[in-house]
Amino acid sequence: MRIGMILDKRFPPDPRVENEAVELIKSGHEVFLFCLSYGNENLQEVINGIKIRRYKSNRLEYKLSALTYTVPFYSLLMRKKIKDFVFKNSIEAFHIHDIRVAEAVFLVNKKFRLPVILDLHDNMPEVMKFYPHLQKIPGKYLISPKKWKKKEEEFIEKADKIITVSQEFVDEIIFRTKVAKDKVVLVPNTIRKSFYNSEVVNKQIIEKYKNNFVLLYLGDTHIRRGLLTAIEAVKHLKKQISSIKLVIVGTNTTDTTLKEKVNKLGIQEYVDFEGWQNVSLFPSYINASSICISPLYRNIQHDVAYANKLFQYMSLGKPLLVSNATAQKKLITNINSGLVHEEKNVEDFARKVIRLYQNDSLRNELGEHGKEFVRNKFTWDKTSKELINLYNNL
Repeated sequence: MRIGMILDKRFPPDPRVENEAVELIKSGHEVFLFCLSYGNENLQEVINGIKIRRYKSNRLEYKLSALTYTVPFYSLLMRKKIKDFVFKNSIEAFHIHDIRVAEAVFLVNKKFRLPVILDLHDNMPEVMKFYPHLQKIPGKYLISPKKWKKKEEEFIEKADKIITVSQEFVDEIIFRTKVAKDKVVLVPNTIRKSFYNSEVVNKQIIEKYKNNFVLLYLGDTHIRRGLLTAIEAVKHLKKQISSIKLVIVGTNTTDTTLKEKVNKLGIQEYVDFEGWQNVSLFPSYINASSICISPLYRNIQHDVAYANKLFQYMSLGKPLLVSNATAQKKLITNINSGLVHEEKNVEDFARKVIRLYQNDSLRNELGEHGKEFVRNKFTWDKTSKELINLYNNL
């Protein structure tokens, strides 16, 4: 089958999109990826067998994307590009990555009547509530998460199949929308074996942190990810762990808030903001760490999803410290691969760090449990089988 994946942003990077596309190609399908270009990238190229088709975009279109379910301009602009994509590549099925571009696809599909798979990476209407531009004028009046949720439910009804990332998210969709259970397919965010089998250790990173007790965070650093909890805990932890270092590898527009907090607490020497780094360096940061963290704030989205970073951490045998957001708490508790702290509770976070710091054998035991789980039960080659079954029976 000639599958048209629709992604309304740059590619690469997007690990989930790439993992799904590569697995489908290995199963005999052709995958054409519609994505956007804001620079001088090649408009056509092949990456790991994925036939990339880039369409020129601009800052105005990007801004309009936030208003796509307030005014229809963005969907109309995308519709023209997607229609061209379908004609030129003889697409036989749509695979939509998240809902921002979904309206445009369904408009195009009135003509083509192709099967549509809706892949929900996130509960986007809930995530949007935490976007900085929705907290102030004019965004708070122009962009309505309620409208996005209504649209999401409309798209769930229209699509032939829904894919999502955790059992908790599957259950939430079925309960909220009353769709048939067999319409929603679970394809978790897991990692490829190459992440830990093909790792190349960066000696500079290992050397940089060899004398530190490192708390590591990888990924998006938005305030809702809970890093203020970790930062505030460091102020207390440095008194008991003189070698402590919070290492943050990632970025977000809210980083100024995190850095202001570090400066206000006077703990600059105990916190490293590494910015976004190439994924190839992630194993080195993980190997240099003592504890890997995911201090998410609880909300509807975080309670039904867990991040890919958890599996990256565990694959290299590191103990985890995570907040009690439902999905990740359940995952880590069942595997016994880390400790759980109450969200936003600085004292509880600090207590759990001290417990792990003082007990080498516990850290090793938890790390081994996670490593065994990921490497033997939860790698992408195993968890992607439902995706293949979906397309084989479409």
